[in-house]
Amino acid sequence: MEAKHRSILLIGESNVGKTHYGAQFLKRLIVQGCELEMNGAATNLRPFEDAMNCLAEGKATRHTAAGSYVESVWPIVDRQKRQAEMIWPDYGGEQIRDLTRNRVIPAPWRDRVSSASDWILVVRLNTVRQAEDIFTRPISSLGQQNPDAQAQRLSDQARLIELLQILLYVAGLGRETRLSVPGLSVLLSCWDELGLAAGTKPADVLKERVPMLFAFLQSTWEVPDIVGLSALEKSLTENDSDMAYATRGPEHFGYVILPDGSHSTDITLPVQRLLMA
Repeated sequence: MEAKHRSILLIGESNVGKTHYGAQFLKRLIVQGCELEMNGAATNLRPFEDAMNCLAEGKATRHTAAGSYVESVWPIVDRQKRQAEMIWPDYGGEQIRDLTRNRVIPAPWRDRVSSASDWILVVRLNTVRQAEDIFTRPISSLGQQNPDAQAQRLSDQARLIELLQILLYVAGLGRETRLSVPGLSVLLSCWDELGLAAGTKPADVLKERVPMLFAFLQSTWEVPDIVGLSALEKSLTENDSDMAYATRGPEHFGYVILPDGSHSTDITLPVQRLLMA
């Protein structure tokens, strides 16, 4: 079966866990035992190898430098023999913030957006600012003077919507009908931070925490796949080793919460679900 070219556009701001997820994902492909496995030689693994080495010592990896962008190519196949050549990026999350701050899309990013077959949006809910903005203020307050009011700015969820709208425009995608291409997976990262009960559905959490973003996703994509992710399963630091983590091995940590609320230790499932679409 000829491999289908899949270019994964990983969309995530700073400190949402992109590199940790990439390192843990790659480790799963190497040790096997999950829905996906490597189907040939991968290329350009340096940034993820460095992260895997840190995790093997029970330490968190450093944040990716702001100006860095590296693409790794991973040939993969699932148990149903669906093949793909996955292009996985590692970059500083500040680049994503700059897209909405400056409203200028550099040529390399235009190419990445246009060539992507699938998008993965990584959102860390515990860092999403819930500040009042023009979308959350009561209608009754409009037009009233408040001498103590500070300058208003977009909330984080409004900024994420604006980011997706910019990317849709760059990709030349209209919104006359809901989209099936590119496929979209929304990863709610650092799920272990949220302290939620077992069986909680990720879509319900997204709807409760960022209802405007949830509504935009539901109205724009046919079937946005919303999944909880804990790539590390516990907090690590850059300087102090977690000996239990180092002894057991990082491949024994991490899990996903699937759309129905079920728990799985196979953190490759969000990508495998994209391949099934």
